[in-house]
Amino acid sequence: MSLRSVFAAFFLFSALADPLCAQGYPAKPLRFVLPFPPGGGTDILGRILAQKLGESIGQSVVPENRPGAGGNVGIEYASRQAPDGYTIVICSNTLAISPSLYPKLNYKQSDLALITRVASIPNFIAVHPSVPARSVKELVALARRHPGKLNFGTGGAGTSNDLAARYFIAENKLDIVIVPHKGVNQATIGLLGGQVDLVIVGVATSGPHVKAGKLRALAVLTPQRAPTFPDAPSAGEAGYPWFTVDTWYVMATPAGTPRELINRLNAEFVKILNAPDTRRQLDAHGAVPVTSTPEEAARFIRSETERWGKVVRESGARAD
Repeated sequence: MSLRSVFAAFFLFSALADPLCAQGYPAKPLRFVLPFPPGGGTDILGRILAQKLGESIGQSVVPENRPGAGGNVGIEYASRQAPDGYTIVICSNTLAISPSLYPKLNYKQSDLALITRVASIPNFIAVHPSVPARSVKELVALARRHPGKLNFGTGGAGTSNDLAARYFIAENKLDIVIVPHKGVNQATIGLLGGQVDLVIVGVATSGPHVKAGKLRALAVLTPQRAPTFPDAPSAGEAGYPWFTVDTWYVMATPAGTPRELINRLNAEFVKILNAPDTRRQLDAHGAVPVTSTPEEAARFIRSETERWGKVVRESGARAD
């Protein structure tokens, strides 16, 4: 064989390598990293999508909770795995917040390859029923009458609800004590028990408690009311149109994963999220399905990183 033929064969094999890799994929179970503790919105949504993905691809997709540092422990862990399509991580607002909040973050956004956006979950600003406020304006007035008396539970430094709480306090010039927890589910438990007075929390976590009367939702922090909770006013209706905070989710895999595998996973998630059964399940938890191309997901993350960077600067938040 001539040297020219050898080079031609090499380049032909290289061109076909990714498609051939995708044809044999997946040949073993996938690992699905959940960067927050069990029970919260990330865990609920992640487990639904992990089960659906497993059914769709004919392989086990094993959820693995790796909480810590506001979600950064799990994201960093996933970014260090082999780029072979067998590790997926569900990322939330943490991915866009952390570059501004943590000066020595142990991973970069570029360590991940984005697959698609998958969902958005509206957030309530909710209080314990013992708090004598039935609107956000009444809450602000209460905090001004009693400086330092109210406790604001959060999911911990680096989470969107923690940063949103600090932003809300700073913008309204309030004296409210921040009480970080190891996840928003733990903060919600504290709210249910009366250890904290208010929390910004996704409807997936708090919705059942609001419906049962165990928590009071003062507003849903979105431009429009949430269809599943039509009685809760939107941020604008509550008098705070600037205070819109949803919890969004994207799927990612380690950087360097072959594009053919990313395309395969993107197609699977789009199919899953468009299925009526999946939509019913997500709707039951107040989640709105969202899909995108990898490039659209990347543009979204850049935009959100800029937005949350501004919030970090204006709120003076720090990762304690």
